[in-house]
Formats: sequence, structure tokens, C-alpha cells
Amino acid sequence: MAFPSFLFLIPLFLLLSIPFSESKLSTDYYKNSCPNLESIIRETVTNKQISNPTTAAATLRLFFHDCMVGGCDASVLISSNSFNKAERDADINLSLPGDAFDVIVRAKTAIELSCPGIVSCADILALATRNVINMVGGPFYAVRLGRKDSLLSTISSVEGNLPRANTTMDEIIRMFESKKFTVQEMVALNGAHTIGFSHCKEFAYRLYNYKKNTPTDPGYHPKYAAALKKVCENYTKDTAMSAFNDAMTPSKFDNMYYQNLLRGLGLLESDNALLKDPRTRPFAQLYATNQTAFFNDFARAMEKLSRYGIKTGRKGEVRRKCDAFNSIQT
Repeated sequence: MAFPSFLFLIPLFLLLSIPFSESKLSTDYYKNSCPNLESIIRETVTNKQISNPTTAAATLRLFFHDCMVGGCDASVLISSNSFNKAERDADINLSLPGDAFDVIVRAKTAIELSCPGIVSCADILALATRNVINMVGGPFYAVRLGRKDSLLSTISSVEGNLPRANTTMDEIIRMFESKKFTVQEMVALNGAHTIGFSHCKEFAYRLYNYKKNTPTDPGYHPKYAAALKKVCENYTKDTAMSAFNDAMTPSKFDNMYYQNLLRGLGLLESDNALLKDPRTRPFAQLYATNQTAFFNDFARAMEKLSRYGIKTGRKGEVRRKCDAFNSIQT
């Protein structure tokens, strides 16, 4: 049997190192079956972001919470029913913003009118995330398409796959390494905190109950701690109270998040830990001084994350509605 000559130009180890499922993805996967896909998503995302400026951070967070639990397969979009408690009902997912779910529903609805039964919710979420990041000033990166939507979504699969505000750096590094991400990739992905906000309950202990003789975390700049105390003073009564992750440029995707860490303006303890730990400090310091390096590394890490744990072929489906499996799971 004769082989195309170009195959011999590709080292065998490179061919073997590409997972079969990943090799099925391509940037032009829907070129013939849904040629208007990208323009539909671009229009939907743009309109949503203009009307609700928190959509960018919300969508990025939703994408991360989806991919880190079993892969980028839209499992986080599934609603629970009487037969199954789904991922989105896990306590760490209860605060996922409605704007993120809404923009995916809107995009799916528009796409189904143009090319029904063709485009997966997982691909829509991956593309929408890339687009909102770029809209608010972040890097543009290629998104390979062809993911299928998951056939499972269980609440029990969430714990231990998503870092919490007070998760130790050892635990965070282990969590990412278990998914084949390096320390540098983890630090770059943390830069997503340059947009969005966190609820006061996630960091209030740093303000009021840090240690017995030190109620306020000394890692905070004193004036920043005082301002946060004013913002969060009624957080036990009003659980919606929150603060921007990046107090300086909260709506712009830039490297200010890392600059803030150097000034004692890291909102979450896990943010502050990036400077404390010798394994992460060099990368946090690099990104604080070099936005281009951050953008390049963030884009590469997001491309890699978007391919993590994908489902292809019979391992998934193209859902008709993003919040429900095509057949009832019992």
C-alpha cells in the first residue's frame, strides 16, 4: 500500500502523541454543515456583552467549570431532573452567573434555526468564551471544533476538580497536574481573574477571622482591607454582596491582576498564594511586568484547556437543547 509522501515528514512520535479524539477536531469542522456558525455566535455574544457587561467573566468562568470536571463537554449546562442531580447543582457551581447560561441558550437557539442538529453545545461554549475574552481586550486564539456533548452530568463528579478560594497551592498544583497542566499554565489560567467578581463569603474570613490574634490577613494592603470591609459589612445578610477580582481595571482583560498581587490587592487567598509560593512566584512576577508574555501563555493554555477531555463520535451527542440530554437519563 502506498502512503502519501508528506506523512514521512511527520515524526512518528508526534503522530502517536496526539490523542485520537483530539485529532478529529479542526477549525473548519462546520465549514460545509454550518458555514455561518462563527458569525452567528459573534453577533449573539456581542449583543449580550453590550447589554450585560458581566457576560464575559461569567462565560469564561462557566467554561472553566465545565472543562475542569470531566472535560469540555457541556456537562455543566445540564439541568437536574427527578432522576439525576447534575453538576450545576454542586455547591461550587450554584453561583455560576445566569448571564453565561443565557448567552449559550441564545446562541444555540439562533444556530438551530440556521443548521439544526449540527453544532454541539460544547463547541458553542468554547467559541463564545474565546469571543468574549477577545471582546474585552484579551487575546484571540484558534478554537478547534468537533466536540460532542456529554451523555453524563452528575453532582458527585465535581468535588476535587475545581479549586476553591481557600484551596492550598499544593492542592491546586496537584489538581492541574492531574489534568496534564504545568504550573506555568495554571498561573496563566489564573489570569482569568483579571475580569469578574467574587462573593464576599469567599474571602470574608481573610477580613474578619483570619487567625486568632490576627483577624485580618496581613497579605492585604491595609487600605484595601478597609475598603473590602465596608463593601462586605452585611455579607451574612446579603449573600449577593461581592467585590471585583481586579479592583483597578475590572472590565478589561489585561495583566493588572498580576500587578495587583504585587501591591497586596489579591482578593482571594489562592490569588495571594501565587506570590508566596516559590513554584508560582516567577510566573506571576513575569506576567505582572510583561502583558505580551501573559497573553501568549494564556492563549496557549486556553487552547489546551479547550481540548481537555473532549468527547467525539459515539462517546457524545449533539443536544437539541443545551440543558437536557436528548433522551432522559434514569
